[in-house]
Amino acid sequence: MSANPIEPAATPPFLPFTRPTIDEATIAGVADVLRSGWITSGPNVKAFEAQLSARCGGRPVRAFNSGTCTMEIALRIAGVGAQPTDEVITTPLTWVSTANIVLDVGARPVFADIDPVTRNIDLDRVESAIGPNTRAIIPVDLTGLPVDRTRLHDIAGRHRLRVVEDAAQSFGSSWDGRAIGSFGDFVSFSFHANKNITTIEGGCLVLNDDAEAKLAEQYRLQGVVRSGHDGMDVERVGGKYNLTDVAARVGLGQLPRLAEFTERRRALARRYFDAFDADFLHDVDCRLPVADFVNSNWHMFQVILPEAHLARRSLQRADVMAALERRGIGTGVHYPALHLFSLYRRLGWKAGDFPHAEYAGRNTLTLPLFPTMTDADVDRVVEALQSVLRGA
Repeated sequence: MSANPIEPAATPPFLPFTRPTIDEATIAGVADVLRSGWITSGPNVKAFEAQLSARCGGRPVRAFNSGTCTMEIALRIAGVGAQPTDEVITTPLTWVSTANIVLDVGARPVFADIDPVTRNIDLDRVESAIGPNTRAIIPVDLTGLPVDRTRLHDIAGRHRLRVVEDAAQSFGSSWDGRAIGSFGDFVSFSFHANKNITTIEGGCLVLNDDAEAKLAEQYRLQGVVRSGHDGMDVERVGGKYNLTDVAARVGLGQLPRLAEFTERRRALARRYFDAFDADFLHDVDCRLPVADFVNSNWHMFQVILPEAHLARRSLQRADVMAALERRGIGTGVHYPALHLFSLYRRLGWKAGDFPHAEYAGRNTLTLPLFPTMTDADVDRVVEALQSVLRGA
């Protein structure tokens, strides 16, 4: 039977800005863990850590229940916060946890503005920000695009600083042919539900040696040290940060698909670049990300909206997001400039301190990107965004 010509076309399904891909074998594996009766930290966590270590060049890796506590623990292992004057340099354009953990250990975050092209921390400004109280640097690989590791570690080495890589978004990325996590100092990954692979919630910390790994284990679970069948001691204050076996089993199902996921993300990112009207982007000053198809894992695809163009039409980013939502397209904001949050304003920062981060924070828009998207989905997003910006 032919379709009724006057029947309206079906509304396309809502397209979120991200969606995890979890296969049936992993779901079945989780059910097996639940049936086993061992659902908190156990054999699956150990297996997950072993596979993570193999991907990180054999370095010690410990799994945790978030990619936030991992950075806090790295700072504690490094002794940051031992003195109330300790400072840690990081970017103002990141999820707020990156700076919050510096406050948590009793140190002070010092911000350095971003490079407006890569949107990662500007390493020239990092070096200028180093002072007598600087103890560490926390770079952030925004959207999975790595910060220049060669220069970063050169700066840290010359100034005898620890580095805690906030690689929450860059699992599967590389630098100069080497996987992020396989070299450097501390490396923190996140496996949150919106990351390239997920354990639903969770993360891991890549460490330098067995001594640091043992300290990480103590900080992970209340500072406890066990010996023999019944020996237990507590040497330091720890937290409750252990990953469950249920979550680890999800991670074990995700790890073998990392290369597949990364390749598809890169293909979708290429499609975005091909789909945008270059002349229109130039005319309205809408900026695409750096087209890196070697190092980046393409965790997100972000555009910088044309602030002046929108202002002439009395529009803001929220209006663009609402218009896309009405067209069945979800978007995100990653991230507002965190030094403008009330907490950090009370600590002395103000508008105008980091103009590049502030501009990006006002105008960044995260578009849908996840492995099960189709090329047609990308075309639909680009067509809708350009239509909105053109005023349709």
